[in-house]
Amino acid sequence: MRVLLTGSRGQLGSCFQDRLPAGWEILATDSEQLDITVLEQVKAVVSQFKPDVIVNAAAYTAVDKAESEHERASAINQDGPRNLALAAKEFGCRLVHVSTDYVFDGEADKPYCEQDDTNPLGVYGKSKLEGEKAVLAVQPEAIIVRTAWVFSEYGGNFVKTMLRLAQERTTLGIVSDQRGCPTYAGDIAQAIIVLLQNRAAGGIYHFCGDKEVSWSEFAQSIFSIAVESGVLAQAPQVNGIGTEQYPTPAKRPKYSSLSCQKISENSVEPSNWQLALSKIIPSFR
Repeated sequence: MRVLLTGSRGQLGSCFQDRLPAGWEILATDSEQLDITVLEQVKAVVSQFKPDVIVNAAAYTAVDKAESEHERASAINQDGPRNLALAAKEFGCRLVHVSTDYVFDGEADKPYCEQDDTNPLGVYGKSKLEGEKAVLAVQPEAIIVRTAWVFSEYGGNFVKTMLRLAQERTTLGIVSDQRGCPTYAGDIAQAIIVLLQNRAAGGIYHFCGDKEVSWSEFAQSIFSIAVESGVLAQAPQVNGIGTEQYPTPAKRPKYSSLSCQKISENSVEPSNWQLALSKIIPSFR
């Protein structure tokens, strides 16, 4: 299989390259090599490489900054995916596009299913939702994978931030009234690969971690594993705080767990994020 990968230097893009099956050929591009917001560039690269599938791991993910950078967020998260879908349709290849739990408002009391009503709270979530709509309008057979709370050994993420702060402070106040499912980027990459190998039907799929937690509980898991593996000498004290005590420009959904029932029918199990933590944290020594 020939794969055109966008966002190659991000968490998901990096993990996808690490897990590329034997015999698959990949053209891994970042924003400098392929600006997905420029349709002519997208068509030129797709025409030349002739991929069987495009995996779009590129995204504008600065949730708070998006509140003041509407146009940039929309260009990358809406126009870019539409351009990839147009090229995929013209040149006869599949498209896998990655989206987010932020398309929901967090008012649910049980994990969100793919057909549940969307209602994003901020610019980032709105731009990602418009990206989904743009993709499916052009290429209904495209695969869209919504995921949440992504972490990995690559890039900046919550795990790395917590480990850095733990070395600087003995006490940390971390939000305890937002709940969701951490997801290892390596598991997202593997889920996409399995969907492609299984020739999964087009549409929206949810994929996230197998255990729901709050941010403060996630942090405690990180610290526990870090101490066990010798990355931290001592875990800081974690004090749960309310969202109102940690104001941010963008409003976050209070509840964003996703149901993985649909994707499990394609032999994809939820992300075992605790196992992933135990594997990647020792590498941060």
